Amino acid sequence: MENLLKRKLHLGIAACQFGAKVRYNGKGIDLTQCLGRDRGQFIWTPVCPEIMSGMGVPRPSIKLSGGNGFDFWAGKANIKNKEGENRNEMVKKGAIACFETLERANIDAYVFMEGSPSCGVYRTSLKNQRLGNPPGVFGALLLEKGIFLISSIDLQSPIRWWDWKRRLVAFVWIKEQNVDSKEVLKDIWDKVKYVLYELHEEEAQTLRDRIRIILNSSDQPSKEIYDFIKTSILNLLRKPAELENIKKCLWANYVDLKQKENIEVKEIFEPHILRNMTHIAQELLGIEIEARKKNMLFRSSPINYKPDR
Repeated sequence: MENLLKRKLHLGIAACQFGAKVRYNGKGIDLTQCLGRDRGQFIWTPVCPEIMSGMGVPRPSIKLSGGNGFDFWAGKANIKNKEGENRNEMVKKGAIACFETLERANIDAYVFMEGSPSCGVYRTSLKNQRLGNPPGVFGALLLEKGIFLISSIDLQSPIRWWDWKRRLVAFVWIKEQNVDSKEVLKDIWDKVKYVLYELHEEEAQTLRDRIRIILNSSDQPSKEIYDFIKTSILNLLRKPAELENIKKCLWANYVDLKQKENIEVKEIFEPHILRNMTHIAQELLGIEIEARKKNMLFRSSPINYKPDR
């Protein structure tokens, strides 16, 4: 099974993070410019639930009260603007309209704006570091539907973006595989297991033990078992890695590649050498490039992404 994803990925994104001046105060910023050449490797679909709700620009800011976004969809929380006007139906229709747009676009992931009462996932307020009532209305809908979510803040960090991209590529590649035999399951596991260990070692080890039982069994697993293992792998890939884990595994995985495939990259430093995360991101990208030239497997980023132009 080739460790290659050729089709161009589709990313939804909060329109205000794609340069559209649609926030309540008429502001917006294009954080995708931080990605450099990577920006052109994706097809983007910007949406704004508050604009699609019918509220204009500028508009009074809104606030989620009485609960979080899940409570809102259950009819237990409310969205009101600064003037105290109820905006429940408007925001609900805007969120649904945006989600239907993302469905038509067949998005593989969504880049959300944190701190928004509509789009926020882990916080719905930007005031005084308060969390508000997360998730927001649209954020809750995205979580409920199982969308792969990326914070727009991380587009500004080379190492965070590298981590998101490698996990998203692996996520989509696995999602599109038909896991219907032990051979396919073993091949997938052998390709992505080192990334999973790096993300969450204990959970990955538990998953490894379950897979070993399946592979060593004389019985043919049911479709439900294959689906469970596949879903477990996908759920692990949604979670960001700790920066120190990335740094620690970088050297081990580079040494493995160097010994097995005789690939050598200049300026790859051992873990104890102090350098900033931007430099570490450059090291990782350098190894990826050399591995792809020879179509080799780099354990930190096992699925190569070469989208058709």
